[in-house]
Amino acid sequence: MTPTKTAVIGTGGWGTALSVIWSQQGRQISLWGKDPHRIEQLRQTRENSAYLPGVKITDAVGLTSDLKVCAEAELIVFVTRSTALRETAAQVKKIGVKADAVLLSCIKGIEHGSGKRMSEILAEIFPDHSIAVLSGPNLAAEVARGLPTATLLASTKREIAANLQRHLSTPRFRIYTGDEVAGVELGGALKNVFAIAAGAGDGLGLGDNSKAALVTRALAEMVRLGTRMGGELRTFYGLSGAGDLIATCFSRRSRNRQVGEHLGHGRSVDEITTSMGTVAEGIPTAKSAFECARRLQVDTPIIDQVYSLLYEAKPPARAMEELLQRDQKAEII
Repeated sequence: MTPTKTAVIGTGGWGTALSVIWSQQGRQISLWGKDPHRIEQLRQTRENSAYLPGVKITDAVGLTSDLKVCAEAELIVFVTRSTALRETAAQVKKIGVKADAVLLSCIKGIEHGSGKRMSEILAEIFPDHSIAVLSGPNLAAEVARGLPTATLLASTKREIAANLQRHLSTPRFRIYTGDEVAGVELGGALKNVFAIAAGAGDGLGLGDNSKAALVTRALAEMVRLGTRMGGELRTFYGLSGAGDLIATCFSRRSRNRQVGEHLGHGRSVDEITTSMGTVAEGIPTAKSAFECARRLQVDTPIIDQVYSLLYEAKPPARAMEELLQRDQKAEII
């Protein structure tokens, strides 16, 4: 089935960017946010100044704080904070959705405690619905401005992935398909943690040699933990693994890299999150990844140090020294 109505749940930068580019292709898009006052502001200004300043929200995007829009949609796109997905999805469930509605997760995170991926949460709440995920090196500001971008859309049902590929691709937003959901989600989630480490290196002025080494070892760590959590090796070397890792660790637009850079300059986590006013998914995901690594007994030195920076107030210079002082050994990829 080709969706005629799409509901995008979440008015952050990514939800807004997707709504803009899809509406420009003549799609019928409803963008939902939970705060009626914020929605009214977006409706009046047609600009999400907090997340995407300078990007016009086309008149074709319907703005609403009423979740009943989901009841009419054939495609429901979840772009909330990872920590808010379970509650929001449960609210959508109560409203009721079409029996054949497809659910698409564009959220990059891992649930605290359970270690569940976003699609697993959706499958738990909507056991009878088809679910897909989208992830890749997709900086919202660049996508919204029509800069060329590639991404990966995966579903265990190949016909669903192919149908969404045809429906959601644009001339500047190239969608590849896959059927390996776990690796796609884990690559997109874990790279945010490593971006915080990369940003901390920037804040400490460690240089490009250091960052290249960090990113390379981060990929090895992503593979080590991601495969133990159910992802396939091949996926982590694609767009949602290596591709997203590179973009997020190096881009000046990356919120997670910015968090790390501020940490490197000596600011506290509370100061950073208050001043940024936007979501940096690497912060909650660092805790989830740390929990998963301990449970699965996987060696994750970079994740461990990022966890210590965020949750134990470890000085970034000390974290760097501890990484460098680890036993020397052969390179293992």
